[in-house]
Amino acid sequence: MADPARSDVAPSKIEICGVSKRYATDDPDTPLVLDNINLAIGDNEFVTLVGRSGCGKTTLLNIIGGLVESTHGDVKVNGRTVSGPGQGKGMVFQQHALFPWLTALQNVGFGCRNKGVHKAERDQIAHQLIELVGLHGFEDKYPAELSGGMQQRVAIARALATDPEILLMDEPFGALDELTRLEMQDELLRVWSAHKKTVVFVTHSISEALVLSDRVILLAARPGRIRREFPIPFPRPRKRTDPQMIALYDDIWKSLA
Repeated sequence: MADPARSDVAPSKIEICGVSKRYATDDPDTPLVLDNINLAIGDNEFVTLVGRSGCGKTTLLNIIGGLVESTHGDVKVNGRTVSGPGQGKGMVFQQHALFPWLTALQNVGFGCRNKGVHKAERDQIAHQLIELVGLHGFEDKYPAELSGGMQQRVAIARALATDPEILLMDEPFGALDELTRLEMQDELLRVWSAHKKTVVFVTHSISEALVLSDRVILLAARPGRIRREFPIPFPRPRKRTDPQMIALYDDIWKSLA
């Protein structure tokens, strides 16, 4: 069944409140990386951050994830200020960062092991997620024995293993070839439909943002500010060649200028 885009997203899962960022190594006259970002993201909403290189997309994602501290302002998850990693947040990076000495199954179960989950239970969770991301039969393969797309499937499964409420994804398909990238977009939507999460997704690809998102947030270049927001009103699954999608693509592209 098609998944209708949601126009009324509530309540807020993530609240970004007046977030600004300047790195300690920046000169005083260097523009801020991020300047007074205010954004509310709803429960189970899929939001994509787009913008030119250097506009602060990854920095904002890392602040949400608790990996980087803001200079001013704060981020709240479920009303609680983010003070570090964890707190119901899972991350997937462009470089999959799998442990090369662990099998696919062991990589997926790693977070559960760190939380003290019994081996039998974490193996069950890992098997279920390996199945979910379409890697049945590859459980005992090491990362070097998997293609780039397969490695990212393992990385997504690993991020889901601890059942986070929020999934933060930093250009996870940016290093893949075009055909694999399209397949992974569809795969991510299938997994997200099965395990609804609040997703914040960083990409340089407008087309990718349109296929995946409930809402696209366009950031201006330094100082990084929200230039425009684009709700995506089309039901899923979306046809990439739909004239309405192409028209919205053109609107976002013109706003980048």
